[in-house]
Amino acid sequence: MSWLSTLAHDAEIAVFAAVGQHGLGLTETLGRQRGVRLVSSPRHARVLLVAGEVESAQARALERLHAQIPPPRGTVWWQAPRLFERGETVIGDDPGEAIRRAAGADDPEQRPDVPPHPWRGMGPHGQGGHGMMGGNPYGRPMAMTADDIRDGLTLDAYSARFGPFLPALPPGLVLDLTMQGDVIVSAAAASPPYPQGPEGDAPTLCAARMLRLMGIGPRAAHARGALMALPKGSGMRRRLAAWLRGETVTESPAPPPNALPGREWAEAVLWLASFPPSRLRAVCPEEAA
Repeated sequence: MSWLSTLAHDAEIAVFAAVGQHGLGLTETLGRQRGVRLVSSPRHARVLLVAGEVESAQARALERLHAQIPPPRGTVWWQAPRLFERGETVIGDDPGEAIRRAAGADDPEQRPDVPPHPWRGMGPHGQGGHGMMGGNPYGRPMAMTADDIRDGLTLDAYSARFGPFLPALPPGLVLDLTMQGDVIVSAAAASPPYPQGPEGDAPTLCAARMLRLMGIGPRAAHARGALMALPKGSGMRRRLAAWLRGETVTESPAPPPNALPGREWAEAVLWLASFPPSRLRAVCPEEAA
């Protein structure tokens, strides 16, 4: 083996994990393995890893993730039924070798190279959208002005769906949000987080997720003042401190439609992460009303 091949073999593989049912613990364990680097965007990944069972209704969401990974790319289904004909399935506890093989693969496109929401030339005079406001370019409605919920100033408000594989949110959670800048104006839970079992509520796992969102390493978490980075009066400091001591948190959150409006995005994702997955799942409806 040449020195260049040796370097390539030992290099870290960038992996984007789409976490399904009972996949949180698997992914946390994988993230500590040498040779694998979990990334927060499919744009930075080489391999799409589906960890844990994902409902067939989310197959299109997985296909969109696959399309966002720059080629060449590979796919691994880890303890997850295959939802499209790409990649290798792993039943055991260690997907390392399959990930390395996927890093040398070159999956073809799974979805056609066309806009998911056609809009060009849809207007009555050949312009790019319905009516004078331009429709939904690239699937996003144009923002419309409304009074800011904090100070009454008129700001653009836009609505979008977030999840189910957004790393900042609990796996499986789908939120329909209306936002003004980074402030949430209204929220609806379209689907609950995936069940993770008792292991998903483990203090070490819950603390690791919050610390990752805060950009703080495990050692720095015990430094003086680390918890001060969390908003005061939200209970987040108390819950994270309990997890860092190895204690179980039994608090239940208010439903997201009641708790998220008025919060900034960064605070909202930390608030969601400050509750055990099972407790958050219990207050989210199975389907949007």
